Amino acid sequence: MEYRTLGRTGLRVSALGFGAGNVGGLMVRGTPAERERAVARAIELGINYFDTAPLYGDGQSEEHLGQAIRSLKAQVYVGTKVRLPPAALADMPGAISASLDASLRRLGLPRVDLLQLHNAITTDRAGGGVSSRDVLDTIAPAIAKLVAQGKTRFVGITALGETRALHEVLDARVLHTAQVCYNLLNPSAGHPVPAGFPAHDFGQLLGRARNAGTGTIVIRVMAAGALSGADTRHPIAVPTVDPISSGPDYATDVRRARIFAPLVSDGHVESLVEAALRFPLATDAVSTVLLGYSSLEHLEYAASCVAKGPLPAAAQARLSTLWGQLVGA
Repeated sequence: MEYRTLGRTGLRVSALGFGAGNVGGLMVRGTPAERERAVARAIELGINYFDTAPLYGDGQSEEHLGQAIRSLKAQVYVGTKVRLPPAALADMPGAISASLDASLRRLGLPRVDLLQLHNAITTDRAGGGVSSRDVLDTIAPAIAKLVAQGKTRFVGITALGETRALHEVLDARVLHTAQVCYNLLNPSAGHPVPAGFPAHDFGQLLGRARNAGTGTIVIRVMAAGALSGADTRHPIAVPTVDPISSGPDYATDVRRARIFAPLVSDGHVESLVEAALRFPLATDAVSTVLLGYSSLEHLEYAASCVAKGPLPAAAQARLSTLWGQLVGA
């Protein structure tokens, strides 16, 4: 397993992380034996970063991940999140503290390594988000106080929302980490995209994060499974899923994913899944790539793909042409 530095945290994290979310579903709907076996095997494979949130399975992900970690006496890095509902905006520090305390109870841990804001970030709290000023003036300082109390070590965000607001927050250099949506269907966090590109433009956010010393955690690397190019979903996975920053619906994402089939037919990779997982490894701005699993087989295959390293140069050279084909697709 390759290890990369998570920004100025100094932590060395595995290039492949373990997502315990609802989309893959293993840590929410798997049996206790399946969950513990998956965590144990992940550790054997060299994975040392585990990601969860109160939202995943209404707290079940945190409970189940904590049970497995404690049973295995595992020494791993754990990140969780806090989402602020509109009613909590009147007392954001209090809501953040209460949320972390509840997460620690569910996890059964004295602290987490990373606490991340789970709200979209906008300029004016649009659409249920929090503003960039909220983050800089209130939320980041509130989490910093929890760092001082020993309940978490580092401060992060999920970098979704309005690009201008996200850039403002990153440029302030108050964050240790950012979860960044970066995949073959939306490479805009790392690459310029052509006019009319059918996805949210993150304005090469990865480079901005690198310049700020912010570690980046890639999310939605498989576009919730769409980048497999298959319509069917694993029985344990969430049955339906909304895209994030890509197509208007999952079926469209699956159809667009098939545009990348030449990477397979030309022999660069053995599958679209492999292409998707190896794509973000090409930039040193990426610290770790999160994937949510539905089965032990998913975990094993993902680890084998990541072990191959970044996409071959010839495959990377094809991507600009393939991204151009997404315009109007």
